[in-house]
Amino acid sequence: MKKYYAKNILLNDGWATDKTLTIEDGVITAITSGKVNEVEEFQGTVIPGMINCHSHAFQRAFAGFSEQGSEGKDSFWTWRKIMYKFLSQLTPEDTQIIAQQLYIEMLKMGYTRVAEFHYLHHDINGSSCNSTYNNQSQEKLATMAQAIFNAAQYSGIGLTLLPVLYQYSGFGQQAPTDGQKRFINSTSQFNQLVSDCYELSQQYQNSNIGIAPHSLRAVDKEAMTIAVEHVRSLDPKAPIHIHIAEQQQEVNDCLNHYAKRPVEWLLDNMQLDESWCLIHATHINKKEQQGIIASKAITGICPTTEANLGDGIFPTTDFLALGGSFAIGSDSHISVNPIEELRWLEYAQRLTKQQRALLASANVASVGQNLWQESALGGAQSTNSNTGALSIGKQADLLVIDDKKTALFANKNQYLLDSIIFASQSNTITDVMVNGNWVVLNGQHQHEKVSAEKFAQLLTTLSA
Repeated sequence: MKKYYAKNILLNDGWATDKTLTIEDGVITAITSGKVNEVEEFQGTVIPGMINCHSHAFQRAFAGFSEQGSEGKDSFWTWRKIMYKFLSQLTPEDTQIIAQQLYIEMLKMGYTRVAEFHYLHHDINGSSCNSTYNNQSQEKLATMAQAIFNAAQYSGIGLTLLPVLYQYSGFGQQAPTDGQKRFINSTSQFNQLVSDCYELSQQYQNSNIGIAPHSLRAVDKEAMTIAVEHVRSLDPKAPIHIHIAEQQQEVNDCLNHYAKRPVEWLLDNMQLDESWCLIHATHINKKEQQGIIASKAITGICPTTEANLGDGIFPTTDFLALGGSFAIGSDSHISVNPIEELRWLEYAQRLTKQQRALLASANVASVGQNLWQESALGGAQSTNSNTGALSIGKQADLLVIDDKKTALFANKNQYLLDSIIFASQSNTITDVMVNGNWVVLNGQHQHEKVSAEKFAQLLTTLSA
């Protein structure tokens, strides 16, 4: 048991001062007023950690390789071809080096848990990995997944691993392309992979698993249904994430094949509930928004990646006005910064609506505070994790803000998160705690130097 004193802290029910937190086994067991003896003092304002609802870890090494342009014809689909070529080189060892560098970067920027949408399953030739990774020479379905678990443990970030079910290259069960060979599993093979990952999650602290049917173009109803039933047999509340309606072409292809829009088809054919997270859902109409909300599912929005890929803008203002919930993710990791995700979540709405301060709420007038709290709670829902807020019974995932940096802006509590998100030009986070353990202190992670050196060396050997 440890006790920590906060002069200023954002609790689940709002700002508070002069509070002592008792933390046992990584969980906040008491919050009392005043400062007690034998207590460690937080050196700054305390806020809840952020959850990253959508990550493709290997794409961190790809950031910067795809900005060359193609005579005005570049799109998500041309980007994807470059990405396939890039990932064809990666070994399990490479994957771990990339992921641990990424996760350290996430922690330093304020993400305390990540949902890893993991679809790089097989060896370079498309077979199950048969390597000496982790001193194991036998074929093993979960070899690449174990690299992700190891990276999370090394960095200290909380992990929700989402093995991806991927079977086709397009609607109508089109055969997968050569660039997709490392993703492909039969349904039975995929369920075995999920079982293997579930066993791994029992061995690694602060981790759980769900599944991610990749998209309607890559999975059919039968396989998706079987996969959902299987993961629910392991964990009835396992998160289920899916890419949906990210690109207008995807919507058009779905209409041509199913005579329904992607979200419309999903609502009509699968039993969505609070465990489902619809990633991107960029191109949706009001009826689809209402259907998502009625099902209690959540949307996962990744503003910097959606902008980088030219996806479009999620109708956040309209969705929240209807009572929707959301989480944020860094997806392709063109940016690894929750502040930037939230800033652009609001700015995209301002540009669309030609108004300001759109994503405040009736209860919270501060756009920054409302965005931070709502996305943290949404991230907790999307990962089925006991996180997202600072209150009794919640996991102690928290950030300490450098008061010397925020002192240069409007830093009263009612403005503090607005200043951090919209006005600060540097990282204001000094310390990061995950599951009751310090993983970043004074802005430094204990493994950051070694990790960065390995990652930089790896980049010299990779090409797009």
